[in-house]
Amino acid sequence: MPFRFIRPRGLSTASLRRGPFYVVASVELGNTTTKCIIVATDLRNGRMYELAKVVRPTRDVRPPAPDEEVFGRTVVGVPLTRESVSEFVRDVLLATVDRARLDLSHDLHFVVRSTGVTAGFARPEEVGEMVKALADGCLSAGISPRLMTASLTPENLPPGIRDFTWLRKVYFDGAIAGCLPPADTGVVANEMEGELVTAGIKGAARSAGVDFRSPVITLDFGTTLAGRVTDASLPYAKTVGSFAGLAGAIPDALARGSDLVDPETGTALELPRPSGTLDDGTSGIEEDVERVHGLIRVQRVAKGRTRFGTVPVDPRAAEEAGLVLVGVDVGDNGSGLAVLTEIGREVYDRGGVRLLTLLIDLVQVGLVERIMKVVDASGLLLRGTSLGLTGRAILTGQKPRLLAQRLRAPDGSLWADTRLLVLVEDGLAMGAGVAARCMNSLGTPRNPIGGRRGDGCIMAQRMRLQGERRGNGG
Repeated sequence: MPFRFIRPRGLSTASLRRGPFYVVASVELGNTTTKCIIVATDLRNGRMYELAKVVRPTRDVRPPAPDEEVFGRTVVGVPLTRESVSEFVRDVLLATVDRARLDLSHDLHFVVRSTGVTAGFARPEEVGEMVKALADGCLSAGISPRLMTASLTPENLPPGIRDFTWLRKVYFDGAIAGCLPPADTGVVANEMEGELVTAGIKGAARSAGVDFRSPVITLDFGTTLAGRVTDASLPYAKTVGSFAGLAGAIPDALARGSDLVDPETGTALELPRPSGTLDDGTSGIEEDVERVHGLIRVQRVAKGRTRFGTVPVDPRAAEEAGLVLVGVDVGDNGSGLAVLTEIGREVYDRGGVRLLTLLIDLVQVGLVERIMKVVDASGLLLRGTSLGLTGRAILTGQKPRLLAQRLRAPDGSLWADTRLLVLVEDGLAMGAGVAARCMNSLGTPRNPIGGRRGDGCIMAQRMRLQGERRGNGG
């Protein structure tokens, strides 16, 4: 099966005027970067396009004012208040709308907010406060509240969109891209990110002519890890696995061992791209990789833990929901990241940025391999499971090539030869576009995202299921 690296296609504002496009803004406050990406979907065929993107370092959020309450911090300790987050999000959103040359009052149909900043919270439910701060920013930018909530009837949608909704036949029942959330959404603080990246990888793949549907494993390698494992149930797949912990924070710690980035807040994204590449058989590099992985823990999160890899978790709720929770950590809640920085310094001193970036690429690919082994050992890897990846810490450098060459299925074959392996750029933003369509029943049955790979659309099954619920008073 082919290995696919899918990048969003662009679309001009002039083209937007010529078709029935559904336009959604994704606003994401991350530990490292804050992004606003505007996505347009052709409602005739479900193809997705990227209109504009603005990315700014989250460390540029202004410092708290004396009378403001700090209610969260990024992984590297940047303090956040409701007011500072709101202002930052407002500015990023308006800059993106301006870059796309859109009329805010007419051209934008929906806004989805999400965050990966969870380190400052004690419980998964507290992330809701951050999402409220994001909403404040959207409102202050001039976004109407109705653009952030699902429509209950077709009449609540713009006239040009109503002809494409299925709200007269089905209602939104919580499933996004044909997948139900966990029975308890308080299992992990970044559950919404897992939902969005799963939907986004499905939607981006379908736009590229790839059938990436359940059962699937999705992984988002932002600063922290997010993602899902789904089964092959119908009409809706169930979420049977979830991920939490550190992801991009690992290469960031290694990068801070160089003199090329800030020693406190620098990231691997800021390393210059080397003019050439080194072979992964370079002398000594595998030993360095082993040293790094000796400090990384990849495991099922045990009962009694309230945090894993800095992310608030609830393993008891996971067990009660029948969910396997897989975590990644360095030491205890990132306590070993400073040791990674020392290893990064040694490797940089020995071979410069080329050797350091090779170390980072090999470490991240090895991390995917270890995560997949835990998933398999937990009995979640089904015969037809596909794997989708997104996020800055797995898409750059030689990682895609190394993944295709190294990642193996349980039978020992190369994953890319026997199963579907998809990498998607801006997977979370693509997921915002899909989620907004699902909440407003704007599916495309001829190019379905829900259901099982190789099967048809689940619309008829959804109609029967919801009809039975109505008949039973549900």
